[in-house]
Amino acid sequence: MVVLHVLFEHAAGYALFAVKEVEEIGMLLPKVEECVLKIAKFNSMVSLAAFFPFKSAQAALENINAISEGVVHADLRLFLETNLPESKKKAMLGVSDSKIGAALQEELALSIQTGGAVAEILRGVRLHFHSLVKGLTAQAASKAQLGLGHSYSRAKVKFNVNRADNMIIQSIALLDQLDKDINTFSMRVREWYGYHFPELIKIVSDNSTYCRLTQLIGNRKELSEESLESLEEVVMDSAKAQAILDASRSSMGMDISPIDLINIERFSNRVVSLADYRRGLQEYLRSRMSQVAPNLAALIGEVVGARLISHAGSLTNLAKYPASTVQILGAEKALFRALKTRGNTPKYGLIFHSTFIGRAAAKNKGRISRYLANKCTIASRIDCFSEVPTSVFGDKLRNQVEERLSFYETGDLPRKNVDVMKEAMKEAGDVTAEIKRKLEKKEKKRKKRESKLQEDDTNGGANGNAEIKNENGESDTVVKKKKKKTEDVETPAAEEVETPAKKKKKRKSEAMEAAPAEEALETPVTEKKKKKKIKAE
Repeated sequence: MVVLHVLFEHAAGYALFAVKEVEEIGMLLPKVEECVLKIAKFNSMVSLAAFFPFKSAQAALENINAISEGVVHADLRLFLETNLPESKKKAMLGVSDSKIGAALQEELALSIQTGGAVAEILRGVRLHFHSLVKGLTAQAASKAQLGLGHSYSRAKVKFNVNRADNMIIQSIALLDQLDKDINTFSMRVREWYGYHFPELIKIVSDNSTYCRLTQLIGNRKELSEESLESLEEVVMDSAKAQAILDASRSSMGMDISPIDLINIERFSNRVVSLADYRRGLQEYLRSRMSQVAPNLAALIGEVVGARLISHAGSLTNLAKYPASTVQILGAEKALFRALKTRGNTPKYGLIFHSTFIGRAAAKNKGRISRYLANKCTIASRIDCFSEVPTSVFGDKLRNQVEERLSFYETGDLPRKNVDVMKEAMKEAGDVTAEIKRKLEKKEKKRKKRESKLQEDDTNGGANGNAEIKNENGESDTVVKKKKKKTEDVETPAAEEVETPAKKKKKRKSEAMEAAPAEEALETPVTEKKKKKKIKAE
C-alpha cells in the first residue's frame, strides 16, 4: 500500500505529515475542502510524522533561500532520508512547489505529487500548524514567520542584481524632470522681469544666463559703466554687455518697487541654484555610467545610454533584448499605431538622440539606426556580463559606426568586424590585467594597514606598563640626559658661528649681569650686621 507523506516548510522548521486514507481523500476532494476548516476532522485525516526545527535564524534563511531557488538543502535531504520509509516504492511525497518537487525527484528518486488533494491538505496544515506540532504556540509561529520574512526580504534587496542600475534610472528621471522645471521657471522669470526690462529677453536667449542677469541688474536704472565688467563676466561677450547697458538707458519697461524686485531676485536665485544642481547631477550620472555601463556610454553617450537602461528597466533587461527591439525602444506608440493603420513602422526610438543618426543623410537614417542598435546590444551585453568594466569595446564599436557612416557617404569600405574584435580583445586583456594589478596593490596596502593596527593594539598594553614604570623617576633622568646631550651638541656649533663683535657684546652683558648679582649678595650681609648691633645695644 502506498503511503502519502506531505512536506511542509515553515519558518520554525520542516514538518512531515502522514496522510490517512489516501484513496478516499483523492476521490472525495470537496469533502477534504470542508474538513480543512475544522481541526477535529482534520486531525483524523492527518498526523505529524516528524518535525525538524531550525537551529538558528541563519540556518532558516539558508534553507528558505535554497527552497525558493529549487535546490535541495543538506538539512532537507537528511530530514527526508531519516523519516521517510526505507522502501521508496511505497512512499509518495506531496509538496506545494513543483520546482522543489522536481529537484527532490531527481536527487532522492522519490515519487512526487503536487496539486489536487495535496494542495488542500497543505492549506489545512498551514492553518492548524501550531496545533499539530506540540510545544509550538500561535504567537511563536507568527514571530518566526515575521523574523524570517524580514531577513529574507533584506537578503533579496541586498543581493539585487539591478541595484547599480537603480541609481542611473532615478538620476535620469530626475534630470528630465529638472529640465522641464527649469524651463517652466525660467519662462516665469522672463515674463515677470519683462515688465521692468523687456529688451533683455531679445538680447539674452539662454535661460540660466537670463536668471543670473536678473540677479545682477536688479533695477535697470542703477546700471552704469562701472557694472559693464560684471555684465561681461556673466554674458561672456563684451558686445552683448554693451547692448544690455544701452538698452537699459532707453528701455520702455515700467518702474518696479523694491519689494517686487526682491521677490523676482529670490525666485531667479532658486532657478540658478536648480540649474547648478542639474549640472552636478549630470556629472554624477556620467560617473555612474562609466562604472556600470562604460561601453554603452562610450558608444552613444551617457544620457542616451541611461535613457535606454531606464526604459528597459535594468541593464540586464536591455542586454536580453534583440537589436530590433533596441532600435525602436521608446517608439512603442508609433509602432502600434503603424501596425493598426497598416502604415510605415518607425525606424528609430530613443537612439535617435545619438549624434550618428542626425549626421546621416535622410536615405541612410534607417540603415544607420539598425546598425547602431546592433552595436548597442553588443555593448550592453559586454557591460552586463563582464567582470571588470572597461570602455575598450565601446570605443571600438564607436569607431565602427563612424566607419559605416563614412562608407554610406564616400563609399570607403569599413574594416571587418572580426579584425576589430580581435584588436579589442587584446586591448581589453591588457587593460583588465592593469586594473587587477592595481586592485591587488590596494588590497595589499589595506592588509598591511590592518596588520599594523593589530600590532599597535597588541603592543598597547606593554607600552602602557612601560610608561607607568617611568613615572617613578626613570623618565626624568632620560629626559635630562637627552637635554644635556642636545646642549653639548648645540654649544660648539654656536661658538663657530659667533663673530668677534658678538663675543664683545656677550662679555659686556655678562659684566652687567654680574654687577647686580654682587649687589644682591652684599645686601643680606649689611642687614645682618645691623641686626647684631641692635641686639648688643
